[in-house]
Amino acid sequence: MDTRRSEQAGGANHVGKAQVGSLAPGRVVGDGRYRLLAQFGVDERGDAHLWRARDGQLKRDVALTLLVGDPADPEAARLARRTLERATHASKFGHGGVARVLDVLALGSGVTSSEGLLGVVVAEWTKGSDLVDLVAQRPVAPAAAARMVQALAEAVEQAHQNGLVLGLDHPQRLRLTPNGALKLAFPGPLPEATLRDDVKALGAVLYLLLTGRWALPGGPPAIPAAPMTPQGRIVPPRQLVPTVPADLSSLAVRTIEDGGNGGIRTSAAILRVLDQVAEAEERTQLIKAVGGDPAEADGTIWTTKKPVKDVARRRKLALGVTVLVVATVVILAWGGLMLINVFQGDSKASGPSINVAAPPASSQPAAAPPASSSAPAPPPAAPKVGDPVKPKAVAVYNPEGKGDNPGRAKNVIDGDPGTVWKTEQYKQQFPTIKPGVGLVATFQDPINLSQVKISGGTAGTKVEIRSATEKDPDLADTKVVGNGDLQDGDTTIQLAQPTQGEYFIVWITQLGGDDGAHLSQIGELSFLPAG
Repeated sequence: MDTRRSEQAGGANHVGKAQVGSLAPGRVVGDGRYRLLAQFGVDERGDAHLWRARDGQLKRDVALTLLVGDPADPEAARLARRTLERATHASKFGHGGVARVLDVLALGSGVTSSEGLLGVVVAEWTKGSDLVDLVAQRPVAPAAAARMVQALAEAVEQAHQNGLVLGLDHPQRLRLTPNGALKLAFPGPLPEATLRDDVKALGAVLYLLLTGRWALPGGPPAIPAAPMTPQGRIVPPRQLVPTVPADLSSLAVRTIEDGGNGGIRTSAAILRVLDQVAEAEERTQLIKAVGGDPAEADGTIWTTKKPVKDVARRRKLALGVTVLVVATVVILAWGGLMLINVFQGDSKASGPSINVAAPPASSQPAAAPPASSSAPAPPPAAPKVGDPVKPKAVAVYNPEGKGDNPGRAKNVIDGDPGTVWKTEQYKQQFPTIKPGVGLVATFQDPINLSQVKISGGTAGTKVEIRSATEKDPDLADTKVVGNGDLQDGDTTIQLAQPTQGEYFIVWITQLGGDDGAHLSQIGELSFLPAG
C-alpha cells in the first residue's frame, strides 16, 4: 500500500508541475467548464493565480482564483482547504465592494488531480481596470484616493461584523470599477489571514494610491516597495509626494505599522478619519465654487465622483434657503397689507392722530375688514393632490450591493399594510455601515409627484424621497426632493415642490431599532401626484 501511494504521489507531482506550466489562455479548468482568457496576477504567498475566464455552461465571464499545488503534498492541500472554506463562507456575504463568490471547487468536487490545482474560487467578473495599471501611470489625487479607500473600508467593516476576513492585502486582487470604486475582484483570503491583515491592507492601498508604492510584503514585482527610514519605519507618503495632506499621510502609516500607541487597528477608526477628510474636502469645494475653481495641479487624476454626502448636503441647504425665502416673502406681504390698512384707516380719521380702530359700519368699505395687527399670518394652503398612482414595479435600491429582502419589495404596493418589506438587521447605524438602503418605484408614465404616504413604517426611521432618471442609478445622480421622520401609523412626506419623474426612491438614511439591532420596515407606499 505504501509503495503504491508513493508511486501515485510521484505521478501527481509530475502532472502538477507540468500542468502549472501550461496555465495559458485557452486552457480549460474546473473539470472542463472554465476556459482561461487572461491572467491578471499571481499572489505568490499562496500560489494563487488570478485569471479571467469564460464559463462555458452559463456563457458569462468570471474571475478565477486558481490555487496551484501538488495534491500529494498534505500541507499544501491543508492550506488550500482552509482558503476554500473561507471562500465558501464569503459566498453568503453581499457588498458592492466585494465580487460575489459564485462557486468553490475542490479536489474531487469540480477539480481533478490531473489539473495540477488544489482548488478554484469562482467569482463574478468585475468590469473596469486594474489597480496596478492605475497607479503605474501616476499617483491618484488625495481626495479621490480617500473616497476610493472609504468605499473599500465600508466593505471591510461589514465583513468583519459578520466574522469574515476578506483578504485584500494584495493589489492585484483589486480592480477599479467604471464608476470609480475599488472592489475586491478575486476573493480567496490566505489561510492564515486575520482581521488585522485586512485593516493593514486598507492603509497599504491608501499608501499605494497616494505614492504608487506598496508598503506590505509580497507585492507584485511591477510595483516598487515603499522606502524605509534608517530606523526601519515606513517613509510617510507626504515625504514622497508633498501635495498629500498630513492627515491622509499619517492615516496610511498609522494603519500599516503595528508599533506605537497611535496605531489604527479597526476599519471603523479608518472610516472616522476618512469622514473628517471628506468633510474638509466638501468645505474646500464649496469655497472654490464661490471664489472660482482654480485649475488642478499637473499630475493629479480624478477617478471618482464627488462624495454623495456633499451632494445631499448642498441640496438640503438649497431647500432650507428656499423655505426661508418663501417665509420672508409671506411675512413682507402680510406687513404690506397691514400698512395699507393702517393708512386707509388714517385717511378716514377725523383727527391728526393715527386711528387703527375700525370705523362705523356705515362708513366701512365693501372690502373685508382690516386685519388686526396682532393676528398671525394665515398658514399657506396645502397644495391639492390627486388620487394615488400605483407604480408599475418596486425594487430594492442598494448601491452598495444586493440584499435587504428584494423578494418582499412588492409587498409595499399590494394594498395590504400588513404585508411588509424589511431591511436586514444591522449591528451599526447608517451611514457607518453604508450610506443607506431603499426602494425604487417605477411608473408606467411620468407623474408629477407631490406627496408620499408611508404606512406601517418603523418609528424613528429617517427617509429621503429622491428622484432619478433610471431604475438603478448611482446615488450621486439622484436628487433629494423631500425628507421626513417616520412615525407610528401613517407618515405623509410633502415634497418641497411637485416633481415630474418616472423613477422615485424612498431612501432610508437612518434605521429604527436599538443599538446593535437596527432595522426598519415599510408596510405600504402611496404616491400622490399634484392635483
